Amino acid sequence: MQCNYNFAFLDEGSKREIRRAILKAVAIPGYQVPFASREMPIGRGWGTGGLQVTLSCIGPNDVLKVIDQGSDASVNAVSIRSLVHETTGVETTTVTADATLIQSRHRIPELPLRRDQLMVLQVPMPEPLRTYEAHESVTRRLHAEAEYTGAYLELFEQIVRYGSTTTGADHPVMVQDRYVMAPSPIPRFDNPKLNDAENLFLFGAGREKKIYAVPPHTKVESLAFEDYPFVREDFEGKRCCICGAAGVYMTQTIDPVTGEKAWQCSDTDYCAERLEEGGSDE
Repeated sequence: MQCNYNFAFLDEGSKREIRRAILKAVAIPGYQVPFASREMPIGRGWGTGGLQVTLSCIGPNDVLKVIDQGSDASVNAVSIRSLVHETTGVETTTVTADATLIQSRHRIPELPLRRDQLMVLQVPMPEPLRTYEAHESVTRRLHAEAEYTGAYLELFEQIVRYGSTTTGADHPVMVQDRYVMAPSPIPRFDNPKLNDAENLFLFGAGREKKIYAVPPHTKVESLAFEDYPFVREDFEGKRCCICGAAGVYMTQTIDPVTGEKAWQCSDTDYCAERLEEGGSDE
């Protein structure tokens, strides 16, 4: 029996409500806008917030790319891409440059995005103050008062204990000198890509029922101290064992030739494009 879904699965009223929340989020960069998160045919925590944003924004002429930690082939990426394609019929791609809408978990593509590309990030925990304040009413007040002493105190404690900040991912950022924001669990390496970008970033948290945004050409700075500046992951001296790339975010793997530990581009499309071009040095 064939099931006939509305275009992009959600009913039109739901999509309009989510788009209104998105418009408010774009108007107030970094501010978490509550929305009525819908039940989706995937488990909460698997990208329902990002998926609802994608389904509310996508049109028949869009080209969709879905990635998970840089890969187009993970279970999360394949499942979401299949769901969106089956309920919209839109074209899908694994090539970053060809996509008009990109949904991602844990990564921002290596290549800078264009102004005509929309980036949707899946967010498990949108509240950057939650680790030291459990009550939503209190965190809302702290944001209203721009009281972010606790966020800096957390980083200070990391420095005292370990000699440096230990946020491997989701390092908090200050947006437009006003709101402290969780950039989603992207690595620190990707934080600077949010600053003054050409494209619009949308963040969806389904379980926590929040949407927020970083519009194009918005000032985004990672929280840090003058004497302990923000530092990205260091891959100096390392090259991808597949395409030879340097200066990109990499994951540890096993060299297919030598069988020894090696490094590989996290962004599989970037790696494939370089390999096709001959893997020339950067």
